[in-house]
Amino acid sequence: MKKVYLGTITGLLLGLLDGLSAIPNPEAQEMLMTIIISASIKGVITGVIVGLIAGKVTSVSHNVIMGAVVSVILSALAAIPSGAYFEIIVPGIIIGIVLGFVVGRYGK
Repeated sequence: MKKVYLGTITGLLLGLLDGLSAIPNPEAQEMLMTIIISASIKGVITGVIVGLIAGKVTSVSHNVIMGAVVSVILSALAAIPSGAYFEIIVPGIIIGIVLGFVVGRYGK
């Protein structure tokens, strides 16, 4: 599968899981749909960027690092309105690392 397509699909799925991880948080219940949609969009954007970068770089470790960097930047931007930096950035980093690995390892 092409790296951009793989990045987009994987980013969407991981972003959806990231958004759904807010379900147990009672403070997030009133904004749950917004959180799920924005996390999914953030995952798709990260996936597209990582897929584009992975098309030019063949090293899996570079893709993992770029996935983490891109996702930290997007997660920090998403965390500004709420101020919940830790709760948003840490799962974002994990998603970026996994996304970079999947795209770098399995993309063609």
